[in-house]
Amino acid sequence: MFAKKKFRDIDLNDEFFDSLKQDYAEFPAWFAKKADSDAYVLTDDETQRIHGFLYLKIEEGEVEDVVPPLPPAKRLKVGTLKINAHGTKLGERFIKKIFDHAIYEDVEEIYVTVFEQHEGLIRLLNRYGFQQAALKPTINGVEQVLIKYIFAPYKDVLTSYPLVAINGSKSYLLSIQPQWHTRLLPDSILNNEGQDIVQDVSHTNSIHKVYLASMRGMDVLQPRDVLLIYRTTDNQGPARYRSVATSLCVVEEYRSIHSFRSEDEFLIYCSPYSVFDEAELREFWRHKRYVHVVRFAYNIALKRRITRAELIDEVGLNSDVYWGFMPLTNAQVTEIANRGGVDARLIVN
Repeated sequence: MFAKKKFRDIDLNDEFFDSLKQDYAEFPAWFAKKADSDAYVLTDDETQRIHGFLYLKIEEGEVEDVVPPLPPAKRLKVGTLKINAHGTKLGERFIKKIFDHAIYEDVEEIYVTVFEQHEGLIRLLNRYGFQQAALKPTINGVEQVLIKYIFAPYKDVLTSYPLVAINGSKSYLLSIQPQWHTRLLPDSILNNEGQDIVQDVSHTNSIHKVYLASMRGMDVLQPRDVLLIYRTTDNQGPARYRSVATSLCVVEEYRSIHSFRSEDEFLIYCSPYSVFDEAELREFWRHKRYVHVVRFAYNIALKRRITRAELIDEVGLNSDVYWGFMPLTNAQVTEIANRGGVDARLIVN
């Protein structure tokens, strides 16, 4: 279970914290002082043992205890981040939550300090654009200071996450049925009112997704292409008002199901990030009904969902064509992002 808890409700005696106590002699005293503060904790549903811990705080001004000092700015500090890795997906849940907070708090920089022996964590942070910018001498040793500049010039899908670059890319609307949409994109539940994404904690949160579909034309997808996710009607009312645009995602890779040499290779590729379970994937492999396999990054959940009616009447999408998979213009994507309450700096024109 992934949840936000008060420090006072977290068991410091859990063996999970042993390495933090070893790295930081002052950790128990610091933990006790934070009794009324919040942290994200991932626990095992059966044993209740802790597998991940994340503490975030906003800082303003100069950071003077690092070399060289960081100039005055409003920053998000990753005060404590530790995971018991079970592959990359667990780490991604926490990385995504860090970015969710940064965008919500309207900061341009995120920084974290980490000892060099934590190579796995450093690799994970480097993957999403964190780079060493300073050193922090402490009584426990010297830590690396890694900084992520959220609005730095765009480089690629991972390094520049969560930015969405529509310049030099093509954009498409991709329809997903309600039963798959909620499983795939938990931050993009059907809700046309504004919501606080920071409070929407889900154990299924992760950055990367794999989706299978059969709609014609999807074989044109290329890395960096932008996908506007469109949740189709749940038949609880007119489609004009129940079908909504919910999210902006960026393609990492497209493959045909026929490009996999075996069922095992197909499962290894899809299982970690697929909305479908193993039994469903094996069924898809046997029948080859869903030939398009798309891996994409889940970049932005629209704060305000845009109805089909608004997409047609206000944005100018063509109501007479098939909306399963269709091209969009850069101007349409920008307009939808604006109407959806997306920070304009996250869209790179």
